[in-house]
Amino acid sequence: MKHLIEPVDLTPQEVDEILDLAEKIIADPPAYSQKCRGKKLATLFYEPSTRTRLSFEAAMLELGGSVLGFSSADSSSAMKGESVADTIRTVQCYADIVAMRHPKEGSAKVASLHASIPVINAGDGGHQHPTQTLTDLLTIRSLKGRLGQFTIGLCGDLTFGRTVHSLIRALMRYEGITFLLISPKELKIPDYIRADMQRKGLAFREAERLEEVIGEMDVLYMTRVQRERFFNEEDYVRLRDSYILDGEKMELARQDMIVLHPLPRVNEIATEVDSDPRACYFKQVLYGKYVRMALILKMLGVEA
Repeated sequence: MKHLIEPVDLTPQEVDEILDLAEKIIADPPAYSQKCRGKKLATLFYEPSTRTRLSFEAAMLELGGSVLGFSSADSSSAMKGESVADTIRTVQCYADIVAMRHPKEGSAKVASLHASIPVINAGDGGHQHPTQTLTDLLTIRSLKGRLGQFTIGLCGDLTFGRTVHSLIRALMRYEGITFLLISPKELKIPDYIRADMQRKGLAFREAERLEEVIGEMDVLYMTRVQRERFFNEEDYVRLRDSYILDGEKMELARQDMIVLHPLPRVNEIATEVDSDPRACYFKQVLYGKYVRMALILKMLGVEA
């Protein structure tokens, strides 16, 4: 495994191996506390992040490694006009592995073409977010006991939501999954992903009202309307409150449904839902650290 740019870079077997290793780490964290001693992770974050950046850093530190990098383009030589290619050529002199987030689609791919060390895409624009997808898969498998034979609702910004795009691509490879795609007309799933789903003969349905389909779901994956992806404020303001999950809507859902969200949330999940045992988005955050620990071990070829 050289680089991870999008979820399909991993075979289903490799995904299973990473999830299995993550569960072993969850069961016995001290056994892995020195596995990356002497190794360095570079976090190159050209746009803001809380969970992804900190979970990568926490993952490496808990493996006994160390971390260097930057948390915004303003604090890097990108402000001076340095290219991604030159940045990665420089950083590989200091680190053993890179996690990179960039607002432009394809930037992580560009970095990987010029890197002699593994590059992990930590989110590139509205394109892909493979480590969030691994987090989502681990969360679903751990809480539902399977990856397959369930109905998942994806709600909110399906046009720009890179977490949604990555998750759909990953779940396409499992049997018996029905997708419910809930969004306003302006934020529907991109045509190229819809075409992929149709080509593979996947079961999916599009809807505009969450209330009409929430009772059918085993998993509800909420997303925020992303202000940073809009070209004008008017469109953002008009669409930002399209879907708000609250206690009233939760009453329509199955008792064993789980609610996930890649976070951050703005107001698309009311805080009253946090106390519902079906709300699993903060558990999801913790699973993200463990799955990134497993991924780092695998990509560095560390015996685990």
